[in-house]
Amino acid sequence: MPKVLISDKLSEEAVKIFESAGVDVDFKPGLSADELKKIIHNYDGLAIRSATKVTAEIFALAPNLQVVGRAGIGVDNVDISAATEAGVLVMNTPFGNAITTAEHAIAMMLSLTRQIPHAHMSTVAGKWEKSKFMGTEITGKKLGIIGCGNIGAIVANRALGLKMKVVGYDPYLTEERAKEIGIEKLELDQLLTQADFITLHTPLTDSTRNIISADALNKTKKGVRIINCARGGLVDELALYAALTSGHVAGAALDVFSEEPAKENILFDHPNVIATPHLGASTIEAQEKVALQVADQMAEYLQHGAITNALNMASVTAEEAPVLKPYMSLGSLLGSFLGQVDMNGLAAVQIEFDGKSAHLNSSPVVASILAGLLGPKLDSVNLVNAASMASSKGIAVSTVKHDRRCDYETMIKVSTSYKEGERSIVGTLVGGNKPRIIAVQEISVESDFPANLLYVRNYDRPGFIGAMGSLLGQLEINIATFHLGRKLGTDEAIALIEVDGKIDQAVLAKVRELPQVVRADYLQFTS
Repeated sequence: MPKVLISDKLSEEAVKIFESAGVDVDFKPGLSADELKKIIHNYDGLAIRSATKVTAEIFALAPNLQVVGRAGIGVDNVDISAATEAGVLVMNTPFGNAITTAEHAIAMMLSLTRQIPHAHMSTVAGKWEKSKFMGTEITGKKLGIIGCGNIGAIVANRALGLKMKVVGYDPYLTEERAKEIGIEKLELDQLLTQADFITLHTPLTDSTRNIISADALNKTKKGVRIINCARGGLVDELALYAALTSGHVAGAALDVFSEEPAKENILFDHPNVIATPHLGASTIEAQEKVALQVADQMAEYLQHGAITNALNMASVTAEEAPVLKPYMSLGSLLGSFLGQVDMNGLAAVQIEFDGKSAHLNSSPVVASILAGLLGPKLDSVNLVNAASMASSKGIAVSTVKHDRRCDYETMIKVSTSYKEGERSIVGTLVGGNKPRIIAVQEISVESDFPANLLYVRNYDRPGFIGAMGSLLGQLEINIATFHLGRKLGTDEAIALIEVDGKIDQAVLAKVRELPQVVRADYLQFTS
């Protein structure tokens, strides 16, 4: 039974979801880093919010860990590179608090325009400074949204309802998507120069850090107002303070800061700043949603292999998982076949999909092929890190999907280029779920993937089968099945010989001494 640790405060309903899915769960919020290090090796999954820091050291101490689930969007507290290297899936819940965060951004914008926090403090202090708190309307004003994903799209919807004009910048935003959510797509510099309000809804990455810099602020309209309910670090706080002090920026509403908890910050003392303590996701509804969502996602992955909202691997829906499973098994076996044959200087892998396989979500199948291919040489490779490991070793991976008729209902071909040449293998599924070899090195030959397989390249000349049978018989090695194939018009042939028991190097050496044998390899497969 898989075992999950919940190390941050999550709804108790999350525990029930894990238990109902057959997952053993320990609820231990508030663990220190040292406490987590001592016990993390016991768990297959780790469910967190923002408090737990999942570092490279944690991953190094967690040989059984398969998945980290973040109840929320931001994963600043998870070392994703280290997770991928360790083969650990990282999930988040991007939809659970999207509405809540978007609503908070709108609330912050409205509070900023009417100076509500300052007016409140003045009023309850016994002052009646009606003339001091002159506001501004948002109707007809232009809102610039930086980051037009789930939250940004909801903010746009709400702003359009308030009769604002909305423009957006996002490197992944298409013209079609912009039209769909009712906004105008702009480049960043265009947005900066046009917007009356700028709101940020992008993750913190190397490319977005200090995206609102001194240079960016200099490009904005005088009197612009800045709202950040996304991530601290997106705004250069010193530059913003200077722009507020000069009067170029009329005001800023901030829910996030470069250092949190933000007990002190240069912006806190500025009269045109309002601040909240990272409340974007802090509603009863959102907290419940993200907790339930992360528990459901992690349970589905641990029990059924379904991958949802993963940050370091392609998603596989619960509906796709059972359909993809036999294809992933086939891919793993095809990769393993080639990986067990010496391929020094592997440079490229091409994967071709024919028939039914051409219409599948191919990414998990590709990951399975790469894991199988690299597995014989790299013990730590798995579905999560296979692609990154291939990339780190300079192996080019390409895929082709053919829209054509083929001889089989479904077919996958894996071709490799390496220092000494090229190799290929083609497989299919028999009966819808049983992996089967149908060609090796462009030579048609059919075989299952037995536990013990002798792969022989030979010349098809009289006496080969007899010589091979006699040799193996003398060595007391029983032949279970014997499959032969020959390239048309040549004497180039392949033999796939299933044997009972393992074959050692001494046996292989004798097989290679047969005059008709070009090469011989002993391959092992596990179902």
